[in-house]
Amino acid sequence: MDAFKPSYSFVPAGNNPAEATSTALDVTDVQIEGHAQDITLRLYRQAQKTALPVLLYFHGGGFTKGSIDQAEFAARYFAEHLPALVVSVGYSLAPQFPFPAAPEDAHRAALWVQARARAFGGNSRKVGVAGHDAGGQLANCLAFIARDRGDVQIAAQALFGPMLDPSLTRLGDEKRLGSDITAKECAACYRAYLPQASQRMHPYAAPLESSRLAGLPATLIATAQNDVLHVEAEKYASSLIDAGVLTQVVRYPSVSHAALADHPAALQEAVRFFQWRFDARAHR
Repeated sequence: MDAFKPSYSFVPAGNNPAEATSTALDVTDVQIEGHAQDITLRLYRQAQKTALPVLLYFHGGGFTKGSIDQAEFAARYFAEHLPALVVSVGYSLAPQFPFPAAPEDAHRAALWVQARARAFGGNSRKVGVAGHDAGGQLANCLAFIARDRGDVQIAAQALFGPMLDPSLTRLGDEKRLGSDITAKECAACYRAYLPQASQRMHPYAAPLESSRLAGLPATLIATAQNDVLHVEAEKYASSLIDAGVLTQVVRYPSVSHAALADHPAALQEAVRFFQWRFDARAHR
């Protein structure tokens, strides 16, 4: 049995101030067919290394903006420190491509990993997912889809400041928290991504409303103190624990929502988390 207990942690500011290294990486862009249009996958890996675990990474941007360029720091960090074959996913954005385009893009990227990762030095039997903001929601959505369709095996997920609640009923107080994002901004993002009211209760779009959380992969949730979204993310962590999902949640004080995406201590914690899960998978 895995020696891991669900836990909550609150990490003092300045802990584990890891820095990105200058490890040489091979970086390759690949075009694949997405749900509504072709999408780009950007692959990062340490040169000459093979049989690497694979990490699918999803950038932030509230479902309406952002890009794989924005995810450069985090993608490189994971490629250097896990190390892993990191597949940064350039998923389709709303409002031009609303739900379910982005989740289906995520699923197609995962299927591509199963079929093609070995050619790029990856081991498709060790797959993790991670993302920030909307990307955290999409990483979690992919874990739902993989569980429900049974065609992809996800070993673990790391969600950084994820957007999880289209109802916006569990947001923190933006003024008290000094949040760098507001309820109004979150609402605009959800209106673009989920134009039909019925979509806002779909478990792939609103995981906090789902009663079927069992069977999801081990989860790390990283939150920022100065972020209205940390309340809903921590509520989701509690729900995962209640459902029997191995879950760890860490809140970083004096960190904003935007800064969490590239926060070295949070990325380092995710590295440790994925290493533990990939090692557990190797010994099965």
